[in-house]
Formats: sequence, structure tokens, C-alpha cells
Amino acid sequence: MTIAINCWALRNKQLDGIGYFTVNTISRIIKAHPEVHFQILCDRGFTEDYFDFPNVTKHFIFPALRHPVLYVIYMELVVFSFLKKNKPDLFLSTDGFLCLRSKAPQLSIIYDINFEHFPHDLKLKNRLYFRFFFKRFAKKAKRIATISEYSKQDIISFYNISPDKIDNVSCGINSNFSPLSSEQVEIIKTRISSGNPYFFFVGSMHPRKNIKRLMQAFQLFKEQIRSDFKLLIAGSILWSKGEIEEEYNSNKYRSDIHFLGRLSDKELAETLGASYALSFVPIFEGFGLPIVEAFQAGVPVISSNVSSMPEVSGNAAIQVNPRNINEIAAAMNQLYTNKNLRRELIAKGAIQKNKFSWDRTAGLLWESILKTLPNKP
Repeated sequence: MTIAINCWALRNKQLDGIGYFTVNTISRIIKAHPEVHFQILCDRGFTEDYFDFPNVTKHFIFPALRHPVLYVIYMELVVFSFLKKNKPDLFLSTDGFLCLRSKAPQLSIIYDINFEHFPHDLKLKNRLYFRFFFKRFAKKAKRIATISEYSKQDIISFYNISPDKIDNVSCGINSNFSPLSSEQVEIIKTRISSGNPYFFFVGSMHPRKNIKRLMQAFQLFKEQIRSDFKLLIAGSILWSKGEIEEEYNSNKYRSDIHFLGRLSDKELAETLGASYALSFVPIFEGFGLPIVEAFQAGVPVISSNVSSMPEVSGNAAIQVNPRNINEIAAAMNQLYTNKNLRRELIAKGAIQKNKFSWDRTAGLLWESILKTLPNKP
């Protein structure tokens, strides 16, 4: 049996959410099934060893692309030709893109459809591409895998897809997160926040990440509680930073707000692990990986009460309306004044995290693959 896997999502050297999902699930599936031949479709600049197993052939089929017109060329010409020539039993796409011309059985991983909810957060060319093609990808796919029950219901609702066609395979937690000792916490705090406690956010500087309101809530918290707390924000600025920059410049406590940029895996584990709490309050998430990473790190969580986040956080986080800065500030206040609540949330997070693992996700994705195959082994 041969399975072709589109790993074009790994064209960026630094892994993001889709990249972590792809590496952690696909490598486990390949290792667990030596009887299957896997064809990995990747960019010509791909040099990593994530999939270096005896049952893998890498196909360097196209350079990295950054324009929707070229996305179409890639899927409908390059991938189409590859599938026609190699005739795999299944084509699995880890970024949701499918070949509409191919007759091969195709499994699409659609993490979320945020572009349907917030189209104006995208550049016009990307907005048009995603909203035009993804409904067609969803119809074309023999099967769809997604990462939360919320995303499953969202795809069903927007694209009128049968529930029986979609599998929720969830997400795992990267192994580099673990609770830090009190001595480690103090060392890290001394290094990154002058020894002061801090709330922490990690994510790209996308409008739906709600960083403007997070800073406004932090100002309100500081006005109510005259404390030495800081707000540390980690992540790449991939979208316009105008709104964030404007709020930062006008914030009364901007000297206590620090943008750290993109952190290495080690830096992220340390910075999250030493934080007083994760303050993760986006408007929309297909899953919300930082929430379970905080559980793994033994850190309490403030999370949004919308989209997939209540499903992921369960009863182990303070859930707030992300559009209400008073609620976000009140949650910060609760954690500051109620040390017992903080301990309770950490204990609940240690239980909630057990629902998520990359081994479980890889197993569920393999089950989805088997359901997609025309002749199941």
C-alpha cells in the first residue's frame, strides 16, 4: 500500500501549529506502519529528518509558493501530475489543500475555517482563495480530519458536509513542556522579567488573537491592583501591527508590557513554565494548543469561552468573554488574590492534559486514513 502525503506546510523552517501537527502525527504513523510505503511531497528546500524512515520516499516537487495563483498551479498541475504518474492508494493533505482534478481518494486535514468567520483579517487575494476553494476541497475530499468538535460542527454547518465524513482527531502536547522547580522559576523570572511575576501570551500577532483587548485588560488589572506584574507576549508579527502598536503606545503600563518575538522551543517552555498564568484569550481558535501546553507545564490558564477553547480547557481554566476586557481583568485579579484558586486550576489542568497526546492523535488520524482507503487492509 502506498500513501502520498502533502507536507508542503513544512516549507517554513520554523514550525507553527500546522507544522507541529504534521511532524508529530505523520512521523508516528510512518514509524508504526513499516508495511506501508509513504511518499512525502515536500519543497525542494526541505532538509529536515522528520521522516527519515526506510519506508519513506521524499519527492521534492516544487519550490515554496506564496501566492494563491501559484497554489492553484501547485495543486492542479504539479500534484495532479504526481498522483496520475505514481497512483498512490491515498493522498493525504496536511494543510487542507486538495487536487480537484484527481480521481485518487483524498483525505484533507482542515484545522479550522477562521477565514469564513473573519474574512477581512486576510489579504484580499488570500481571502478569495480560501473562501472559494475550501468549500470545494471539503466536497471533494472522500474524508476530512479536523482537530476539535467545534471545528467539525463548523465545517458541517458552513459547507453542508455529512457528519459521518468528518473525524475529530484532536491534538497532542509537545514533550518539551513540564513543570519547573521554584528555583528554576526564579532564575527565569530574573532573566526575562527582572524577577517580577507575569502573565504570558503566545501566538501570532493576528487580529483574532485579541492582543489589543488583552493589553487593555492588563491596564485595567494594574489600575485595580497596584502590583509589579508584567505582561509578556511571544509570537511572530505576521500581520499588520498597527492596531497592536497603537494600543501599546497609548497604554499607561506599556513599560510593563514586553514583546518577546518568536521563541525557540526551549525558550517557550521556560517562559511559559515560569509564568504566573497563561492569558490566552483569542476571538477564535480551531483548538488552542497553548492551553494544553500550559496544563503540561503546570501553569494556570485564563482562556476564552468561545469556539473550541471551552472544549479544550474543560473545567481547568477561568473562561472569559474575549470581547469583554472587564472579564479578562477580573480573571487576572482572581488569580492574583486567590492563591487557592491558582492551585486548584493547576491540579485540574494536570488531569485535563491527559485527554491529549500525539500518540492518540496519530492513532485517530490512522483510523481516518483506513476509512478513506477504497480497499481497506
